[in-house]
Amino acid sequence: MAGSHTLEFTDQNFEQDVLKSDQPVLVDFWAAWCAPCRMMAPTVDSLAEEYAGRAKVGKVNVDENLSVTSRYGIRSIPTLLLFKAGQIQEQVVGATSKDVISKLLDKHL
Repeated sequence: MAGSHTLEFTDQNFEQDVLKSDQPVLVDFWAAWCAPCRMMAPTVDSLAEEYAGRAKVGKVNVDENLSVTSRYGIRSIPTLLLFKAGQIQEQVVGATSKDVISKLLDKHL
């Protein structure tokens, strides 16, 4: 359920790929059964392609990665968190437009 530029973050790789990244990282917390998450998938994939080389964009399946999901208190999905230098810079809960997410990313590039 991810495009060619969309990364998959897990409990195992989250610290290395997200928290220690030298680029901003947009993380989409999602689940296969979540209709708004499925609606957001093409937007997230499109952003991953558009920002390739400037920012990382990836997904965390909340059903498969309980440690990361609970660590960040994810209660509603989709939730998008933007990390920079290991810290959360922005948070968006619920489906939103590509334009809104692009503006958040641009602010941290």
